[in-house]
Amino acid sequence: MKHAAGIVAFIARFVVLGLALAFVISLIWPRVGDRLRTGFGFQHAPAATSSNSTPPATPTISAAPASYANAVTKAAPSVVNIYANKLVTEQAVRMFTDPLMQQLFGGMVAGPPVTRREQNLGSGVIVSPEGYVLTNNHVIANANDIQILLYDGRVAGATLIGADEETDLAVLKIKDASNLPVIQMADPKKLRVGDVVLAIGNPLGLNQTVTMGIISAIGRQLSNSNPEDFIQTDAAINLGNSGGALVNSNGDLVGINTLLIGKAANAEGIGFAIPVDTATNVLRQLIATGRVTRGWLGADYGFVPVAADSGLPAAARGAQITDIYSNGPAAAAGLQVHDIVLQLGEVDIRDPADLSRREATLKPGTHVAVSGLRNGVPFHLMLTVAQRPPQAPAATSASNSGNHVQG
Repeated sequence: MKHAAGIVAFIARFVVLGLALAFVISLIWPRVGDRLRTGFGFQHAPAATSSNSTPPATPTISAAPASYANAVTKAAPSVVNIYANKLVTEQAVRMFTDPLMQQLFGGMVAGPPVTRREQNLGSGVIVSPEGYVLTNNHVIANANDIQILLYDGRVAGATLIGADEETDLAVLKIKDASNLPVIQMADPKKLRVGDVVLAIGNPLGLNQTVTMGIISAIGRQLSNSNPEDFIQTDAAINLGNSGGALVNSNGDLVGINTLLIGKAANAEGIGFAIPVDTATNVLRQLIATGRVTRGWLGADYGFVPVAADSGLPAAARGAQITDIYSNGPAAAAGLQVHDIVLQLGEVDIRDPADLSRREATLKPGTHVAVSGLRNGVPFHLMLTVAQRPPQAPAATSASNSGNHVQG
């Protein structure tokens, strides 16, 4: 018995000593356990990684701010109310009270012309210290007198510098006003679907109203014949918002509010704004020359047809020429119907709308390379850009459809 008790005591001392030794080693060399288990085959070795490799990037989701008051404080002073007054002459109608005269003349007769004043309400955005204001053309169209109410309560007259019916943009210049707050322009390349935006304007005469939403889509086209694109948003846009600012959560201008789809189409929360890059391009041209010129290749485009069994997406890269105008630049350069345009200059073409937008930005008279495929064979041609003929304004024609309303 004494011999057995001695063996047990010896084993106990050995175990205690081993545990203490293992504890000390684990403090000095923390990963020794993993290495030993891997060495004896009890654990699979981790996959080798290169010291230069970086883990895949994952989008960071930042918490939404509790308030957008800072953005409003920054942008709102640059948004103005526009009161466009015009004189309208109408033919007065006079009613006969005598029964005999009613029988002879149908009860009514035209009276002398009557002139009355009509006022159109809208919004605008101050975009330069010199007092230039961006707004919508339909806000100030045919106005005889334009008055602007500034954020601080001052009222000033404004003159029309120029207007572009196609984009429904106009540039005004404020008279005799100083210390004007200028809005900050956003980087259009950083605009993303899902970004929070604020619409600031004068809806229904309610001065400096702010509504919030997100960017629902980018690059919306409301007319197949017009290359201009729109930002779609669900921020509430109402009558009087036209020409007002659509700003991001930092208070920077991303677009000029212009259209909404009305309740006649059973729609709600579908509004449109002109992107800031389009607006600034029109602004520069109107200030410089009083009009906007656009490039024209002399052709119409459609999507590239892709066979169902090709394995390619339905909307493949490029644009197919569907029609060529006689005596136009495309005809003179030798382009043909069914040609697929893949590049304009050094820029890859994504789709027909992309090609239409890019040709519009070219200066008439410039020479540009056109590359693509003809019956599967690559071609490369030089083309001289012409000035595009006048086209139907996208915003106006859309508003006449009954489903789209100018704000």
